[in-house]
Amino acid sequence: AQLTEAGFTHAGAEWENDSEYFVPLYEAKMIHQFDHRWAGFDAAGEASADATSAAKSDPAWEPRPRYWVPDSQVTTWLNAIGWRRGWLMGWRDIANVVNERTMIACIFPRAAVGHSEPLFFLDQEAALWSAFCANLNSMTLDFVARQKIGGTHVTYGYLKQFPILPPSFYVASRLSFVMSRVRELTYTSHKMAPFARDLGYEGPPFAWDEDRRTHLRADLDAFYARAYGLNRDELRYILDPADVKGDDYPSETFRVLKEREVRQFGEYRTRRLVLEAWDRMEADGTFVNLGLGAGQIASTAPTVQRPALVTLPDGAWIRAAQQPNDA
Repeated sequence: AQLTEAGFTHAGAEWENDSEYFVPLYEAKMIHQFDHRWAGFDAAGEASADATSAAKSDPAWEPRPRYWVPDSQVTTWLNAIGWRRGWLMGWRDIANVVNERTMIACIFPRAAVGHSEPLFFLDQEAALWSAFCANLNSMTLDFVARQKIGGTHVTYGYLKQFPILPPSFYVASRLSFVMSRVRELTYTSHKMAPFARDLGYEGPPFAWDEDRRTHLRADLDAFYARAYGLNRDELRYILDPADVKGDDYPSETFRVLKEREVRQFGEYRTRRLVLEAWDRMEADGTFVNLGLGAGQIASTAPTVQRPALVTLPDGAWIRAAQQPNDA
C-alpha cells in the first residue's frame, strides 16, 4: 500500500497507526553493493534520488521507500519458509550497460521486497552469508558475469553459471578476513544490528567513511582475485584491458566506473587501490597467511563430469536454424 502521512507516525523507515505496523518495500534501485541505503523516494513516493554521504553518516537515518507493506504479511511469508532472522539478502535483477557494476548484491534489514530484487536463502551461518555477498560483489566475478549476461536481467539461470567459491574454501583465516570487512561495510545503521549480532559483534554501527570503505573493498577485490588464481597482470586486465594491451585494444570491462572516477577523482581510483592492496598483501605476507601464496592455492571449484555425447538422447543437442533475411 502507498501511504500518506495523515493518521500515521513515522520513525526512521517505519510506519504505524492504531491497528497496523508497516515496513518498507525495497526496490532494486534502493540498494547497491554493501549499502542498503543507496537511494530513497520523496514524501509523495514519486521521485527517487541517491542518498548523500551526509545522510548516511547518521546511523539512525534510513531511506524512505515508495511503498509500505503490513508487517504481518511479511511475517507470514517469512515464517512459511522458516526464516527468523532480522535481515535479508538480495540482488539487483536489472543490469543495464550504463551501470558501473553488473552483479549487485546487498544484505539489508528485514522488510518487504519487490520483484526487481530477488532474494537469496542459504542454509549457512551468517559469516558465510557475508562471504557469499563479498564474492558476488567482487570485480573478478563481475568480469565473468559480464561475459555471460546477454540481456538486461541477472536471472537465476545466470547465477547458477557463476563460478562462486564453495563454503569449503573459507577456512577460518579466510572467513575472518572477509567477514570483518563485510561487517564494517554493511553495519552502518542501527537497522542492521541483527546482522551484526549474528556475526558475533555487539558494538555500535560503524561510521560511514567513504575513504575507508574504498580501501576495505579494494582489500576484498584483491583477495578474491588471488582466490580465483589470478596473477597481477590478469587482475590488471580485468580492471582495464587497455592497461595491459594498450590504448588501442578493442575491449573494455568497467568503462562506466572508470569514466565516472576519472571525472570525479582525475584517475581510475578503483584500479589503483585494488592493485595497491594486492601489492601490500603480497609484500606483508597476508596472501601466504591466508593460504593464497604462490603454490598454495588449491582448486576450489567442484569438478563437473560431462556426459559422453553418445549417451545423450536424440535431440538433446540442436543448433538453431538460420533466421530468414527479411531485408
